[in-house]
Amino acid sequence: MSDSQALNNNSIDLISLARKALSVEAEALNETADALGPEFEQVVRLFVNASGRIIVSGMGKSGHVGRKIAATLSSVGCPAFFIHPGEASHGDLGMLVEGDVLFALSNSGTTAELSDIVSFCQLIGLPIVSLTSDARSRLATASDIALVYPRPLEVCTVGMAPTTSTTVMMALGDAIAVCAMNLLGTTVDHFNRFHPGGKLGAQTSRVHQLMHSGAALPVVSATTSMREVILTISQKGFGIAIIRSGDNTVLGVITDGDMRRHIETLWDNVAGDIAHLDPIVVNQNALASTVLQQMTQHKISAVPVLNDEGALVGLLHIHDCLRAGL
Repeated sequence: MSDSQALNNNSIDLISLARKALSVEAEALNETADALGPEFEQVVRLFVNASGRIIVSGMGKSGHVGRKIAATLSSVGCPAFFIHPGEASHGDLGMLVEGDVLFALSNSGTTAELSDIVSFCQLIGLPIVSLTSDARSRLATASDIALVYPRPLEVCTVGMAPTTSTTVMMALGDAIAVCAMNLLGTTVDHFNRFHPGGKLGAQTSRVHQLMHSGAALPVVSATTSMREVILTISQKGFGIAIIRSGDNTVLGVITDGDMRRHIETLWDNVAGDIAHLDPIVVNQNALASTVLQQMTQHKISAVPVLNDEGALVGLLHIHDCLRAGL
């Protein structure tokens, strides 16, 4: 069949094919979940308690899955990295040290390229964990722990391209990472430490990481004239003034809306007369993403930030959250 014929073949029900593929892969995941045994728990505890790193290795599609598993484990607090088995045979075996654990991936369990790294780990006494669908394979029998999943039916049209098998491998890697997080007690702060960049890093940012403080704060006293209040709001550029008491607590805030509501008597008043005296305030350790939701819900653009003692330490503007990628 020519390329043009393939592109113009409208007799194939692609939606039905896609649904069948997803159904087959979902069934394989359910079978894998049902087949989990004590070996799975042994693997998780071995990884969590390892004094070294988790060395993930695999060839071809298993290698691509292995790279993702290594990255996920590292992001949740289990140091891991991927070694290509071919590169391992050409010098990268020197990267393995005492305390490391090998995690070798091969659906068939017969990947010849893994032989050198497996043999090296046996030689220096490193634990070997395998992820495979064949309990009798060379890889499984060479392992200290073989994590074996039911042999999946590949959903490709020829039944050979790694499809269902790589989905199962990926899901088992995720399951290991989730269980490791629970054993390690991984929190949002831990995850933020390992993953400060990108959208995920932004979602775990705390208010104190984004807020303005010190001389940047638009602070006035309750007796400040409204002429000075307007000047402060204009100079600081946040569209808000914070009324601060002598002991550094927040008495209220003044926004553009507050001034418009008192426009007829504005120049005859002082800050305390105009201020909104029950403003929304947030703690410096709150998640910035949660505070952004509060600001959106209450239709405000900035909030004073307090420390655990209730003293004013900063101001968070909605633009700070948006710039951070929230």
